[in-house]
Amino acid sequence: MTALLPLLILMTSAVPAVITFFLAEDSHRLRNTLNLAGAVLKLALIVFMLREVAAGTVYETRLNFAPGLYLLLRADALSLLFLTLSAFLWLLTTVYAIAYFEKEHDLSRFFGFFSLCVAATTGIALSGTLISFFIFYELLTLSTWPLVVHKQDDKSLAAGRSYLSYALPGSAVLLIAIIWLESATGPLEFAMPHPLGGLEEASLRAIFALFILGLGVKAALVPLHGWLPGAMAAPAPVSALLHAVAVVKAGAFGIVRVIYDVFGIGLVAQLGVGLPLAMLASVTIIWGSIRALQQTEVKKRLAFSTVSQVSYIILGAALAGPYAVIGGLVHLVHQGLMKITLFFCAGIYQERAGITRIEDLGGIGPRMPWTSVAFSLGAMGMIGLPPMAGFITKLYLGIGAIEAGAPWVVAVLAGSTLLNAAYFLPLLYRIWFLPGNEDLPVAPAPGLVVPAAVTAAAALGAGLFAGAAMSPLGWATLIVTREYMP
Repeated sequence: MTALLPLLILMTSAVPAVITFFLAEDSHRLRNTLNLAGAVLKLALIVFMLREVAAGTVYETRLNFAPGLYLLLRADALSLLFLTLSAFLWLLTTVYAIAYFEKEHDLSRFFGFFSLCVAATTGIALSGTLISFFIFYELLTLSTWPLVVHKQDDKSLAAGRSYLSYALPGSAVLLIAIIWLESATGPLEFAMPHPLGGLEEASLRAIFALFILGLGVKAALVPLHGWLPGAMAAPAPVSALLHAVAVVKAGAFGIVRVIYDVFGIGLVAQLGVGLPLAMLASVTIIWGSIRALQQTEVKKRLAFSTVSQVSYIILGAALAGPYAVIGGLVHLVHQGLMKITLFFCAGIYQERAGITRIEDLGGIGPRMPWTSVAFSLGAMGMIGLPPMAGFITKLYLGIGAIEAGAPWVVAVLAGSTLLNAAYFLPLLYRIWFLPGNEDLPVAPAPGLVVPAAVTAAAALGAGLFAGAAMSPLGWATLIVTREYMP
């Protein structure tokens, strides 16, 4: 079982993807059942693995293709942090997407690529080598592009071209970094200690920079973030998936792997590359928040908020102190829960009330109370108000910054929090306190509202029960204390 489970978990989304492509367009019930069953099975397998991995069990699938060439899937504690988030949000996004597209046709293609995207994200989480990671990283690009251009109008096609114009050069740079490094060291496995002494420090700095450049595209680091706001032309379920778990998290997760499982924190400190990366992440945090403040469309404001928020993960990893790393890792989950809630709600506002602009949110709260409460919880979490999950992130990052001898990061966090409040609180004021158009029709949408309510409750619970051993914070602490800083 230890050799089969990683592959089986990958198949729970890959098999539904392949089958869905060949289903007739009128096979709605079969398609929905297939995708939901795969999501439920995946989540059940991961829940089983969580307890075993916490106890020290290693799950590993190794597929040999040629001497020195193999695909390695390994479930370690870091893998499961990302994988659990992916599985949980895939299930809820599938429920949301079924309700969202209830009156549309040509959905076999959409749900096929949707499941393929999740399979790629699963592979990224489980990858045990750089080459395995790169294969699934590229599959993620190829599977998300059809989702971005799903509407096939001029705006969507332009967004798709922009996405590829960033993603493909980024992938080329990432491949160069992998080839350059492994030509000197041989194949690298994430769980194995591997000294990189065969390369000079100047070469190692250049390779590290190439890794950050290649992965920074999907992580939306400034100035590589230009594709992300345009991708808002995609349907709401796609936007939710891109911003909460798939593309941006793949980039941030990859950077964490490079720092801790390829170079190691000792070498990162020796090369002096951690501080420049922390500064780049800080610039992205502030710049993304400033740009969010300037947006007049709900989804565009949320998009620039993602540019800012994802860099908290990179900032924590770059600072390399225990508290900072825990704060960065736990934000991988916290940001996913809060941001998917916000995009779920934005999609409901758009589809059920025709609202896309911030100025049109006036008075919608009492008329769509469940959606608006969920949106409010997500927004308060992003600001960092207790007891939401976002407060835990910022608390640990602040303590970690002082611990790591970088008190200037506290000023970055304070400035970001003020900007978060500046671009979210006006939305909440409009939703709850301004009068609205009483004649605006609002259609009921339980299939859309329930996933948003669940993720909002999860974001609240992650803050309220942060001290539990199996909470996101507890699991991030396990990763750092057992694997990175024992």
